[in-house]
This record gives sequence, C-alpha cells and structure tokens, in this order.
Amino acid sequence: MAEIRLVNVTKKFSDVTAVKDVTLTAMDKEFIALVGPSGCGKSTTLRMIAGLEQLTEGEIYIGDINVTQMSPRDRHIAMVFQNYALYPHMNVYKNMSFGLTLQKCPKDDIESRINDVAGILELYGLFKRKPKELSGGQRQRVAIGRAIVRKPKVFLFDEPLSNLDAKLRVHMRGELAKLHERLQTTSVYVTHDQIEAMTLADRIVVMEKGEIMQEGPPLEVYNNPQNLFVAGFIGSPSMNFLDARAEKENDILYVTGDGFKFTVPEDRRDRYTMALGREVTLGIRPEHIFDRDLKGPFPGAEEMCAKIEVYEPMGSQVVLRSVCGSNPVVASVDPLTKARAHHDITFLVNTNKMHLFDKETKKVY
Repeated sequence: MAEIRLVNVTKKFSDVTAVKDVTLTAMDKEFIALVGPSGCGKSTTLRMIAGLEQLTEGEIYIGDINVTQMSPRDRHIAMVFQNYALYPHMNVYKNMSFGLTLQKCPKDDIESRINDVAGILELYGLFKRKPKELSGGQRQRVAIGRAIVRKPKVFLFDEPLSNLDAKLRVHMRGELAKLHERLQTTSVYVTHDQIEAMTLADRIVVMEKGEIMQEGPPLEVYNNPQNLFVAGFIGSPSMNFLDARAEKENDILYVTGDGFKFTVPEDRRDRYTMALGREVTLGIRPEHIFDRDLKGPFPGAEEMCAKIEVYEPMGSQVVLRSVCGSNPVVASVDPLTKARAHHDITFLVNTNKMHLFDKETKKVY
C-alpha cells in the first residue's frame, strides 16, 4: 500500500504560515492534483511530502510508516520538477541510471529497467545525448523516465508541464494520463493550471492561502463549488459573479439585480429561502448563458438583456464580454451567433445551473 496521509500539517516560514493545518489522504493508486494560484501552499505541501521541507507541526505517513522525520531518499518517492533537474554533464542514459547506481543495483537490472522505460516513453535513440541537445518535451520525458526506473511507491510532480509550449503541454497531459493508467502508482501532482488538474486527476484539491478550500472528483468540484473562491478558480472562462438580492413576491422566490430578475427553480427554493431579504452573489458559468436567437425555450431559462463590449471568436465557441446593468457578464455561445461588439443582445440564462453565495462568509447556499 502506498497511501499518503497528511495529518494536521502546518508549515511556517518565520511569521508567514505557508500551509495551515492541512489534513489530506491520497489513496493507494490514486492520482490527486493540488491546484491553486501562486503562493497558495501547494508546492510547499508537495515538498513536505518529499521531505525537502521540514514540517512545523503535524505528521506525514506513506503506507503505515510515519515518514515525518525521514530523509527524502528513505521515503521511496520519486519527484519530477518543473525545471527537469537533469544533470547537464551526463547523457540521457546516465541521468536515468544515476539513482539506481547509487542504490548499487546490479548492472543487468539497471539496463533492463531503462530499456523498459525507454520503450514506454520513446527514448530510444536519445541515450547518448546530453540535456542541452534535447527539446523541452524530450527533457521532460527523460525526467519522468528517471523517476519511473526507480519503481517508487509514490510519484510527486511539481508543475512538470509549465515550461512546455501549449501544444506539447496538451500532448504530455495525455501521455501522463496513459502512464498513470499503466503504472498505477500513487501520484500527487501540483499545478496552477486548473485544466491540467481537471483532465488528469481522480481527485482535485483546491488550495488558497495555505488551506484546503475543497476536494473531490473534478466534475463534482466544478458543478458544486462550496465557496466563492473555488467557483471562480475552477472553470474557463471564469464563473460570472453578479450582485443580487433574494426576494419573495406572491410566494414566488426571485433573485434580482441591476438588469435582471430570475425566478428560482423549485428544487432550489428551500436552499435559497435562507438567503431571503439578503444581499448575495449570484454565480453563473459562461457556458450556461445562451444567445436567445439560437436557443429555444428550456426548463429554467430566464431572459437577461445586455450590451456586448467584446466579441472573441474561439472556433468552437464565441466568447461575448458584455454588461447587464452594472454587472459584467461573460457568455460562451454558439459560433453561429450574429451578435457583435456594441450590439444589444438577449441572453437565456439556465437558472437550474446558478449558484448563490453569502456575501460575508463567501460560502454557497
């Protein structure tokens, strides 16, 4: 078993708390992603698992073993860094074999392991090259290969794709997904790119200011954000946030704001009654806002009039940046739209997909 458990882990640098009382479990064979903006504590958390940072408080277990005070090399982990961390004076073969040589593995075993990994990662023909003679993608494959040959209990990835160009990053995401499916090694992956986290991980952990804001399967976190931060961080383009108020007329509950008035769907009325008479933040994702001229009526559809400021054709969709009253509104609509910048438009908003957040606590109703 290679389960990873963090129990009440805290890390302080002088008077700055980088990680605050984090309790988290990565199950055996699970791929989890720590995601959040720069400075949220995700890389520090990973480095504590690796043993590269000492804990201020708490404990870390790998399997049944408390590794809190163990050195990195005794933890049976392998780490892939953002900058690859290859030895510049060694060729590819020596980079991959170096750790095994230090462990005094038999030469035949080393050669067998490296050949196996070279087949998986298509590294044949590169053995004699040095890192400076490789492309970014090749260097990254060598760094991953060096980790695999050690047959660790745990893989730790620290933003491994951030130095690659966009097209190669997408390709390597697919390669990493296939690799995990094949190796089934417990993996913790750190990234600021929420698309990487969503596409790669079995479970994502959203962090902010050293704390876990929410964790769960990617689509669960996407569809049911627990607070304003998670709602705004996960999803691209980001969720729209509109100033609103929950009101009741003739026993019907509405969410109203500058330029809109939405009837609350029946299945949400009990939850949103708690917000009655209060100032709230209405959240709605751009993909849940449609051009009325291209979308017929549907359950939960409510109209919203806006003025388009920016028209952004993206190929498979068009992003319309507009204003409704005093609220900026972004919509991802069908590319067949006739809407253009400076035009007025009537949107259909899917209120079955809206979220209400408390203005003070930032938590979802």
